[in-house]
Amino acid sequence: MDLCDINQIKALLARHGFRFSKSMGQNFLIADWVPRDIAASSGAGPSVGVLEVGPGIGPLTIQLAERADRVVSVELDRALLPILSETLAGRPNAEVVSGDILKTDIPALIGEKFQGLTSIACANLPYNITTPAITALIEAKCFFSITVMIQREVAKRICAQPGTADYGAFSVYCQYHTAPELLFEVPPECFLPAPKVTSAVVRMVPRPAPAEVDDPDHFFKVVRTAFALRRKTLLNSLSANLSGTPREDIARAIERCGLPPDIRGERLSIPQFAQLSKALRGLV
Repeated sequence: MDLCDINQIKALLARHGFRFSKSMGQNFLIADWVPRDIAASSGAGPSVGVLEVGPGIGPLTIQLAERADRVVSVELDRALLPILSETLAGRPNAEVVSGDILKTDIPALIGEKFQGLTSIACANLPYNITTPAITALIEAKCFFSITVMIQREVAKRICAQPGTADYGAFSVYCQYHTAPELLFEVPPECFLPAPKVTSAVVRMVPRPAPAEVDDPDHFFKVVRTAFALRRKTLLNSLSANLSGTPREDIARAIERCGLPPDIRGERLSIPQFAQLSKALRGLV
């Protein structure tokens, strides 16, 4: 069965009485090059176990199973389970787990399913859980790489550099924990139903925390506060959101970092945020 052939997909879904769920952000691939290229970019291969999120009807699952030793796919929609039983028949190294990835103990699942294997994550993520799902995969701290297809706008934010319009708190978060790379874009016509936005594939390779950050909790508090009022200067945003901290003390901390008084948070790199976090410590 060609799981990217639109006629075969419609026949498969009709046979099982399946209806798309807008609330689950379901869009199935109808261009065979997409799951093939995602799998090829993911690092799936011998001695590798792949955690997939939201397999849909399984086109990416099959491509991953052709490359990796084992694939475990977490699927929330129970209506897809009998479909996946059919489409993944004959793929003994592919297993579907019914559940919500946002409520799954990911390290425990990886420990149970991928003993002796290098673990990676690869998924065509449902749009409605993009940010929390990426956060969950990063915070699991058990993947050699994370390759996901998401909205292009989110992909650009993940990879954005300081001083650009797309750069924000989530950019800093992802780049603090990983080295992200935007691999390629996928147009709406590659999906059924077609979404209203272009998608993109991003690969993130976890890295050690930046050495210059010695208090991650305080560092991320400063980052979130700096971006809380994007159109305001860094001084104004910090002053408005760091309650109890005198404005003049914040101004002195910014000056000690060698930053101009009218700079905006979106212009600061991770090392600069780390320096500012240290300068502000004790004031908040």
